[in-house]
Amino acid sequence: MWSRLWPMAPDRPPPPPGANNYVLVILDSCRWDSLLAAQPRHLLKLGDPQPRWSYASWTAPSHYNLLMGLLPHRSPAGVFASQLYQQEYLAYNQRLNVEGIAFAKMLPQLYLPTFLKHHLGYVTRALVSLPVLNPKTILNQDFDSYELMPRHNDLAGMLDRLRFDPDRPTFYLLNCGETHYPYVLPGEDPQAYPRVSGLHGSLKRLGDPGTEPVFFAPEEMEGMHRRQIRAVSYVDGLLEKLFDLVPPRTYITVTSDHGELFGEGGYFGHGPIQHEKVWQVPFVEGKLR
Repeated sequence: MWSRLWPMAPDRPPPPPGANNYVLVILDSCRWDSLLAAQPRHLLKLGDPQPRWSYASWTAPSHYNLLMGLLPHRSPAGVFASQLYQQEYLAYNQRLNVEGIAFAKMLPQLYLPTFLKHHLGYVTRALVSLPVLNPKTILNQDFDSYELMPRHNDLAGMLDRLRFDPDRPTFYLLNCGETHYPYVLPGEDPQAYPRVSGLHGSLKRLGDPGTEPVFFAPEEMEGMHRRQIRAVSYVDGLLEKLFDLVPPRTYITVTSDHGELFGEGGYFGHGPIQHEKVWQVPFVEGKLR
C-alpha cells in the first residue's frame, strides 16, 4: 500500500534515482534445519536459501547487529574480519540499487536506519514482535515509526500495516514472532503447550522465588521443534501476501536473528548457549520484479 504518512525532515536529502525499497524480515529464533524441514515454496521466489551464521545468540544483541547492516555471515576462512565487513556493506549497493555504499560511508554511527534516512533520504519503519525489541530500547533510533505488535505472533497484522511512501524508498524491519517460543499460531492457546516462566519465555519473574522449573522431557522438545517447523510453513504462506503487497523495485531479505536448541547437548532455547544450532540460521534474499 502506498501513502504519505510522515512529514519529511528538512535535512533529509532527496533519494538517489532508482533506489529500491528494502524489507528485512527476521524469522525470530528460526534455525536453519527448521526452514529446510518446512519445505517452503513462496520463499524460493527470492532465491535459494543458504545456511549462514549469526553474530549473536539472543534477540536484542542480534537485532542491534542486523541494524548495523551486518547480516548473518558465511564464516569464511582465510580472510580478515575487516575484509568481511567491507564485503557485507558493499552488498547494499545491489540491495538498494545505489552506488558508492561502503563501510566508511556508514561511519560514525554504523547504524543502517541512520544511514538510510539521513544519507539516502529513505523512510524508515519497524514492526516488531518481541518485547525485548520494544520502542523504548536503543534500537528505536532514526525510525520514522517503530511499533511493538499487540501479539507476538501476528505477521498477518504487520502486513496489514505496511505503508510505502510514493515519493521516497522505504526501509522496513519486520520481526516475526511465530517462529519464537512458544511456536503457537494465531488463535491457539499457548497455555496448552510446555511452558517457560515469563513473557513468551524471554522475561523471567524476577524476585518471585517460586519453584525450580522442571526441564522439558525429550518428547516435549521434539514437539516444540515440530511446531517451529509448522510455524515456518505458516509464515511462508504469509510471505506470498508480502510479495504481492510490496511495490515494484523492492528488495527483500529473509533471515533469522539466531537459532534454537531442542534438546541437543542437553540445551533448550537460545542465549547463554554455545552450540552450532543456536548460531546457524537461514538466509535468502532477492528482488521480485
